Amino acid sequence: MLLIQYMFYCSILVLLELVVAQYETLGYPPSYLEPEQEQYSPPQLTPDTPRIQLRLAGDKRKHNEGRVEVFYNSQWGTVCDDDFSIHAAQVVCRELGYMEAVSWSPSSKYGKGEGPIWFDNLHCTGKEKTLAQCPSNGIGVSDCKHSEDVGVMCSDKRIPGFKFINILPNHVENLDIQVEDVRIRAILSSLRKRIPVTEGYVEVKDGGKWKQICNTDWSHFNSRVICGMFGFPGERKYNARVYKMFARRRKPTYWEYAVNCTGNEAHLSSCKLGRDTSLESNGTCAEGLPVVVSCVPGKAFAPSSATGFKKAFRQEQPLVRVRGGAIVGEGRVEVLKNGEWGTICDDKWNLQSATVVCRELGFGTAKEALSGGRLGQGMGPVHMNEVQCSGFEKSITECPFDKESLGCSHEEDAAVRCNVPAMGFQERLRLSGGRNPFEGRVEVLVEKNGSLVWGTVCSEGWGTMEAMVVCRQLGLGFASNSFQETWHWQGEVSADSVAMSGVRCSGTEMSLSHCLHHGAHLSCSKGGGRNAAGVSCSETAPDLVLNPQAVEQTTYMEDRPMFMLQCAFEEECLSTSSKELPANSYRRLLRFSSQIHNNGQSDFRPKADRQSWVWHDCHRHYHSMEVFTTYDLFSLNGTKVAEGHKASFCLEDSECDEGIEKRYECDNFGEQGITVGCWDTYRHDIDCQWIDITDLKPGDYIFQIIINPNYEVPESDYTNNVMKCRCRYDGHRVWMYSCHNGGSLSTETEQTFPGLLNNQVTHR
Repeated sequence: MLLIQYMFYCSILVLLELVVAQYETLGYPPSYLEPEQEQYSPPQLTPDTPRIQLRLAGDKRKHNEGRVEVFYNSQWGTVCDDDFSIHAAQVVCRELGYMEAVSWSPSSKYGKGEGPIWFDNLHCTGKEKTLAQCPSNGIGVSDCKHSEDVGVMCSDKRIPGFKFINILPNHVENLDIQVEDVRIRAILSSLRKRIPVTEGYVEVKDGGKWKQICNTDWSHFNSRVICGMFGFPGERKYNARVYKMFARRRKPTYWEYAVNCTGNEAHLSSCKLGRDTSLESNGTCAEGLPVVVSCVPGKAFAPSSATGFKKAFRQEQPLVRVRGGAIVGEGRVEVLKNGEWGTICDDKWNLQSATVVCRELGFGTAKEALSGGRLGQGMGPVHMNEVQCSGFEKSITECPFDKESLGCSHEEDAAVRCNVPAMGFQERLRLSGGRNPFEGRVEVLVEKNGSLVWGTVCSEGWGTMEAMVVCRQLGLGFASNSFQETWHWQGEVSADSVAMSGVRCSGTEMSLSHCLHHGAHLSCSKGGGRNAAGVSCSETAPDLVLNPQAVEQTTYMEDRPMFMLQCAFEEECLSTSSKELPANSYRRLLRFSSQIHNNGQSDFRPKADRQSWVWHDCHRHYHSMEVFTTYDLFSLNGTKVAEGHKASFCLEDSECDEGIEKRYECDNFGEQGITVGCWDTYRHDIDCQWIDITDLKPGDYIFQIIINPNYEVPESDYTNNVMKCRCRYDGHRVWMYSCHNGGSLSTETEQTFPGLLNNQVTHR
């Protein structure tokens, strides 16, 4: 018997060595199976601490500010402003994952809440792990009204490694069961080397030890919840015979509770739990088997397989998408209806409906159902309101909603954050030398001479799109800057050598290794070290969108003499044929107004600081971006026939939504930018706000405007930076019609408009 056990353990050791070797081949560090503890760890609370959840809500706000709302006793409520302080705000912000509090606001600045006022007369020191630990009148004891609801503003920076964790307890016969952690542990050798892990034992961490779950009364609803937690849209059958053989060879350690899920829960901790009476006195399961799940990954995470039939069948247009999110699996929810994309109003928006969206898109359950335009505001119609899904619909378009309820604005756009599979991408990239975790020199992990080593990325051609991918891969949000010199960030000396060169990204990749690059044959004349690529990341980004109606309604044609166009001529705003004409000749100009909205989550600022702005003496103004917009006319076969461009000589807040103050005004060398919720209007009568069509023949054309065409400033969504119209010119008059933003119409309709389909690059 001892000999058999010895041989068994030896085989296990050999198996583990093979697994590690397999991961080295894939380029993952050996520690991937058991990742190191992140900088954030969930607070350890005493059993008598009330379990609460917090969120920020309300009107006219950004993602990091709002009315403080508390979930307790199965109901959302608010916090009174009596005795509230910056210390209490600090506790709130850190509990929500932000680095610190910036300020707090009394008297329902973000609107009146509903439900109970859970906390009144809070006296926090700022060091509490949860608001429930602060001294107060007692939870639910208050003499306040909702006109006294408190709000907070948190810093933009999030705590590195912070994860939204559902810590609400399950109440089973007055017993609070806290699930520390859950995992799917691959058992079979053929599955251990796969990424992501899709099949294996379901294990629960209890008292610091991993335990299996007895499969008595286990249902496919339970498996559905487990798979959803780990980023998979569904579950499938598996070969039970193999697992029976494994369980006989190695005695499992069982968790003492059974699980009863409905299939709609976002996390195992939300399922009903109870004592499992089927456990034998020796701690074994009556059936003798641990729970196994096998999950189906979404298309983006499944191993690629060449099918020779992809081109033979036309892929259907998806009916749902997410936009404006920093990482894969999050964004504003948009649905396609009657050939036009629109948003969903956040009335009654909840995790159940959000999960239907996530599963439909090939992700798992929803981590968060966001309201109030938290991930940026959309354009176009609001297609659905008061959506109420059962949770088992195949598409959000199948869910009941109120067709009569109108009046929602884009300030109420619903958004989601979905669970996505752990792909290990973060393990292969790091930022080094920065002042904080959100910036630094980019260093990648590559295989060299049979071992894994860290190295730098060549900065030749390094720009915004590449930086976007780095920040996404590390879970740090959007890029705020890309750097081609990093002498100010002293990285790891051992990682100075160039490990990756020729990187070109479209901006949508999940990992830098997915971008085009040179491979094993590196080429970098600049070298690594101080000349290596670097980034700084931010949780938020602006999002510029043109108003198509403003262009359509203001277009006209003007014949203007050359002697009145001298400044425009100097700034090359006329076609090349104007260089050979006398001053008394005329140019025919297609003129229009541009109204450029910032619908994102942070202000749009020029990349160059004001000391680098260029003074143009003729127009007597500073250019903060040499090319801010481009204007093009295409023939119906896609040939460019005329073009123009506009420098951002005065980027400022012309007007703002109600309740938002202007921040940028360029008079007297003032700061330039566009505030969130504001727009900059370039009027039709401004120089260069035109296309020179003097040489254009009468006919039908496509008119195209692109904002921020060179991606100088990072944005949360580049697909909507294009606006296109149909244009008819008969030699005497001009008409502009069917104006729309890129990505706002169905693919089928969009393909009838030549030019760029959107402003997302595929290569440069």
